[in-house]
Amino acid sequence: MRTRIAIAGGGLGGLTLARILHRHGIDAVVYDREASRSARPQGGALDLHPESGQLALAEAGLAGQFRSEARPEGEEHRILDPTGRTLVHHVPHPGSFSGRPEIDRGALRDLLLDSLPDDTVAWRHRLVAATHRPAEGWDLTFDDGQRASCDILIGADGARSAVRSLLTDVELSYVATLVQLSVVDVDRRHPDLAELVGPGNLWCIGVNQILAAQRLGDGSLQVGISLRAEDQPLDTYRSKQALLDLFAGWNPRLTALIEAAESAPTPRLIEAMPIGTRWTSRPDVTLIGDAAHLMPPVGEGANQAMLDAAELAGQLAANPADPNSAIRTYEESMFSRIHPIAEMSARVQAMMLSPTAAEDIVRFFTRPAEAARKD
Repeated sequence: MRTRIAIAGGGLGGLTLARILHRHGIDAVVYDREASRSARPQGGALDLHPESGQLALAEAGLAGQFRSEARPEGEEHRILDPTGRTLVHHVPHPGSFSGRPEIDRGALRDLLLDSLPDDTVAWRHRLVAATHRPAEGWDLTFDDGQRASCDILIGADGARSAVRSLLTDVELSYVATLVQLSVVDVDRRHPDLAELVGPGNLWCIGVNQILAAQRLGDGSLQVGISLRAEDQPLDTYRSKQALLDLFAGWNPRLTALIEAAESAPTPRLIEAMPIGTRWTSRPDVTLIGDAAHLMPPVGEGANQAMLDAAELAGQLAANPADPNSAIRTYEESMFSRIHPIAEMSARVQAMMLSPTAAEDIVRFFTRPAEAARKD
């Protein structure tokens, strides 16, 4: 009898898991809340780390496709102060894939989707409840009343995971506010901003606030404003004028990133799970990615989700007769791996939104290589 695996969530972690399982001859169904693969934009770019995201893509047999889509030049990173003075300017070696090349999230997701059989993803399926059967397996209920069943349920359903509550009642904490905007066709319409940001990332660091921009492969800029956690309602940040008021006194060359945005600002809360979150392993269910270890967005989330997927798929493939043993082995390894990464992510998040952020971040990016490796 074949084991039926259900993956809740069709993000990068869930799709990586489905792809690696497929390579091992193990079928899985991915249930995703979106109406289709193109239902909404997938956000900005991410840098894939050799020891995590890139390793997972190699396990998925997609390293070559990744290299054809990735942008090594996207590693270029500029850090400025509010006057526009350059504090750090990192320029990668031209054409080198030895570091952490950037790839648009949408391109990476498409790469994974294209590698799977057409019927792998069940769109318009937002999981709202899972009931454990008396013997084994799960009965699944989706938001429109549809039902399904599986032998193993894997939660890859992000920050607000419905599967997480089956394993832990941990509460999320509010750590920051992020406001996003977009500037399209930047080379033609805003060449000055294209030059300011360059081919990669720009951070403009003030006191308790950051104005950042990221170049995407489609010629647009994703602009992000990071603010400390506070009691202000999100609606406070839905107008460009309100955002410009936050950066009063900054160099107009920098605040032009806000003025040039075509769309209305989109604010959202940034939350995190407590560092060291664990749960007692339970038969037939586990978590990967943000569902398992939601951290501040400082560059590790997608990479660790994909590595979770690779490690879990490897354990399930190596021990098909005892999937619960495979899940326990994966969980213990994941807990140990994530703990120092979650600690580092929390430190970086706090450092970036502090009164001394500029000095601290310059020190962080210019420290000796050996010290950097310890983090």
